Amino acid sequence: MASSAGYIIASSCEDIIEDQHWLTSTYIMFAVPYFVYDIYAMFMCYWYKLRVKGHEEASAAPQHMSSALTSYLRREFLMVLHHVVMVTVCFPVSVFWRQGKGDYFQGIMFMAELSTPSVCLGKILIQYKQQHTLLHKVNGALMLITFFICRVLLFPYLYYVYGRYASIPFHMVPLSVPWHCNLGAALLMAPQLYWFSLICRGALRLFTGTSRSRRPCGSTDAPKEQQTDGNALPQPANGYSTRSTDHCHSNKM
Repeated sequence: MASSAGYIIASSCEDIIEDQHWLTSTYIMFAVPYFVYDIYAMFMCYWYKLRVKGHEEASAAPQHMSSALTSYLRREFLMVLHHVVMVTVCFPVSVFWRQGKGDYFQGIMFMAELSTPSVCLGKILIQYKQQHTLLHKVNGALMLITFFICRVLLFPYLYYVYGRYASIPFHMVPLSVPWHCNLGAALLMAPQLYWFSLICRGALRLFTGTSRSRRPCGSTDAPKEQQTDGNALPQPANGYSTRSTDHCHSNKM
């Protein structure tokens, strides 16, 4: 939905600074409650997963809601921070501070969500223990490509488009725009680069098979690892992980 809205907005703006589209602010107002609810929903999934799992994970799981909340925030700090910033910073900036300018850029930002379906499908395949399937590998490659294009190259593209609009060289754009625009772009790009690095590491394990050669299915080391690592219980809500796993465990690619 976000990508569709972004495409409509971006394709409707001939002047990337002055042109406006009614869908821009409307969709932002629609999306803000989602980010608030998503924080709650991710925690409740984490909490109930601890309660219903009937194997060794349950023995190491936090037994109280407050402990589970602390564990959840520690485990999903970056994702929760991302959602909080979207509500408390990006929402007022996009709706009020912009003063109706730059709808084109806002639309392009919405189109970053084109990478989300492959991320979600990867999470679903992991939940159903389908890491060994061709679908998982194809989706992993698609996730790598779409995430790189839609979330990593996104910011250089925005600078490139503005450079063309203002008739200045690409390398001069950061020196020509206000400092807070550069700061905002850097802060938004930083977590994308971090998550992309995790995806690349997962892709390397997936396509080279290094994780399978490390630990055979049914290895007695797995319970020890889960018991000694208090953060190893449910998989992260964002679907990324730095751990080496095989087709018997969750591979975060």
